[in-house]
Amino acid sequence: MLGLGVNTRVLMIGAHPDDEDTNLIAWLSRGRHVTTAYLSLTRGDGGQNLIGNELGEALGVIRTEELLAARRIDGAQQFFTRAFDFGFSKDTIDTYKHWPKDSILGDVVRVVRAFRPHVIVAVFSGTTRDGHGQHQVSGLLAREAYDVAADTARFPVSAFGTPWTTSKFYRAARGGAQQGAVGVDVGEYSPLLGRSYAEIAGESRSEHKSQGFGALQRKGPVMNYVRREATRVNESTAEASERSMFDGIDTTWARFRPAANRDRSRAALDSLPAAFAAAAAAFNAFEPSRTIAPLARAQRLLNAIDRADADFEASRDIARTRVEAALADATGTAIDVAAEREANGVGGTVRIVSTIYNRSGDTLGVQGPASVGTANPVSMAIRFVPPGGILRDTLTVAVVSPAQPWWLVQPRDGAMFSTGSSPLDEESLHVPDAVDYHVTHPRTEAFFKAWAPIVYRVADQVKGEIHRLIAGVPVIAVTLDQETQFAPANADLYRELNVHLRSADLDARVVRVTLALPKGLAADSAMRTVRLGGYDARQTVTFRIRGRLPAGEHRIAALAESDGVTFTTGYDLIEYDHIRRQRIYRPAEIRVSAVDVRVPATLRVGYIAGVGDNVAPALTQLGIPVTVIPARDLARAPLSGYTAIVVGPRAYEAHAELVAANARLLDFARKGGTVVVQYGQYEMTQPGIMPYAITLNRPHDRVTQEDAPVTILDPPARELTTPNRIRASDFTGWVQERSLYMPRTFDAKYRALLAMNDPGEPPNRGAILVAPVGKGLYIYTTLAFFRQLPAGVPGAARLFVNLLSAGIPAPRVTP
Repeated sequence: MLGLGVNTRVLMIGAHPDDEDTNLIAWLSRGRHVTTAYLSLTRGDGGQNLIGNELGEALGVIRTEELLAARRIDGAQQFFTRAFDFGFSKDTIDTYKHWPKDSILGDVVRVVRAFRPHVIVAVFSGTTRDGHGQHQVSGLLAREAYDVAADTARFPVSAFGTPWTTSKFYRAARGGAQQGAVGVDVGEYSPLLGRSYAEIAGESRSEHKSQGFGALQRKGPVMNYVRREATRVNESTAEASERSMFDGIDTTWARFRPAANRDRSRAALDSLPAAFAAAAAAFNAFEPSRTIAPLARAQRLLNAIDRADADFEASRDIARTRVEAALADATGTAIDVAAEREANGVGGTVRIVSTIYNRSGDTLGVQGPASVGTANPVSMAIRFVPPGGILRDTLTVAVVSPAQPWWLVQPRDGAMFSTGSSPLDEESLHVPDAVDYHVTHPRTEAFFKAWAPIVYRVADQVKGEIHRLIAGVPVIAVTLDQETQFAPANADLYRELNVHLRSADLDARVVRVTLALPKGLAADSAMRTVRLGGYDARQTVTFRIRGRLPAGEHRIAALAESDGVTFTTGYDLIEYDHIRRQRIYRPAEIRVSAVDVRVPATLRVGYIAGVGDNVAPALTQLGIPVTVIPARDLARAPLSGYTAIVVGPRAYEAHAELVAANARLLDFARKGGTVVVQYGQYEMTQPGIMPYAITLNRPHDRVTQEDAPVTILDPPARELTTPNRIRASDFTGWVQERSLYMPRTFDAKYRALLAMNDPGEPPNRGAILVAPVGKGLYIYTTLAFFRQLPAGVPGAARLFVNLLSAGIPAPRVTP
């Protein structure tokens, strides 16, 4: 209610989810009622995942939903460009090798023109101080968009929208109170909310759970600073004299008066602030209906103003939305829309029940639903709902397409999503099928839209009521385990292949399943026939395949036929408590990477999983017996049956139990075993974690170029020759990066096997370190095996097998 008349807009621009300054966003949006938005160039697809195994596009879906959850807390809107997060880059040169600059700049301009900010705040400086090349690019593009967003020759209206001139440009002043910086106390307490804006920001920040960004909700003064870099409104005012980001900007409705058409429009503009003030003054939590009449007057005044320019149109849209939301609250109007099922087969229909509750003391008029997904609206005749009354409609909605993240509908093109960028905020793009009513308050002629998404309601005995958005899915979903799998090349292959079927049909179906196999493989059956017994029935059909594959890449596909229709796709469900459920679709195919690899017959591996870790299944596919050891069980688990124990990436950070029981791993090595530890962060420098000391620089050393040259320092080393001879060709075809968190220095007891570096940097020898510990070996590797093995990179598989085999005496090898 207090923000009804506020019509200023601020756009913050950064590179990734979790880059945004939630403190400033919360203070602006919740504290000053400024319409605020965050534009992230990427969806964070190239990051790592502390809560699950999803990487790449699947991680981008999680981080998108985490941003939207954060925005629902701090009150801002969310935008993206088409840029795919391809991983860490060290400078703008590397970044622009992946992202076409003009395309990304055009996306930013499109958002600026649609959102029409009075102020742009860049999170990053646009200099090498930003560290990450993508950070730096976001800072540069933010400023360039500020400069060129009104240039219709370079960015035509037909493609990029109505031109817009932003008044001021700021950058975050991360160093604190700098000369000329504008400071705000984001720790300011809101009596209305019962919290400070920093507390709200801490809650918002904590939604970035996949990145481990849980934050404290701080009480007391918390200063936040931004520094002005450019302005078009108060050039004569020195930066040091500014007291507000909005100095020099007329934030009142009076700025629209000179160009308003007709005296009636000017009179309405003059009266509007008083109408907003009257509505705010009338507010009483125990008698909300007192605000209806002044809100109705404000609504009439807004509709009476005849002025056409971009600033006014955006400001009036905001005001109308806020007035309508206040009217819905004041009348106590609520709407629930419940479907009978969550997942619904494409081509079918779903029955829904829409209920409007009038919890006010006045009769309400209802028209609609004006739009219900893709179904035809019911009669638009007005129906009256008395005080305390309920209006219920039963409707049928057609299911025309699968529900999936909109930017993944088309395949990605390199480091750019193929689906065009949208000038709409992300939340509106995620709106599923919904029910929309037009509600009137006859006594005052006020009106508003009552809207709600169609959901499936679940009663969980622990979590309570859960709402799940309805989703269109294939009538028969078909999936195979893992999109990419290894197989030893030119060796006898026996593997069980599971085809997972899931029905969205209400009726039972007979389904016939067949496989398309590459030359060299045969299945134990040409076809399997199963019966799926109705809605959400699931079955797994197992084929046994045998044969041999030459080295290279091969494809296996599954097809399911039912009632004359062939189904070849399925979906992976992404489900975490803090975000909405999402489905990612993929064809029922497996890419088989047949690798020329030798594996010692005596190799036995225990695997302690780390963060975002899909390495263990890849090792199993190579023919290695692998047992997953939960970190919590390490203190008591028997280890004598293993020849090697592997610790996954960042496992020491993720599992306190591993740190506590780490002495058992070192003891395992002393008794003759091999311990292979994948990269960790600064926790690896703590005494007792590694047998001998290493140091890590800040920022840490890494090789981001996946094709960076690799120098083999010790060609005769057993780890590079047995059982597979590692050559330069084994470092081709790597994905995203070579190595990360590489030690800068290390104890002389370690042997370094490889050296590598990005262009223009000195070689780093910390990719693989091998040290004797008692009778065994300790191997520390910072190579990005957690990306290479799930991606089916042959050379990475051969090298990893060698590391696992390093402590086996005189190994017998199988072809």
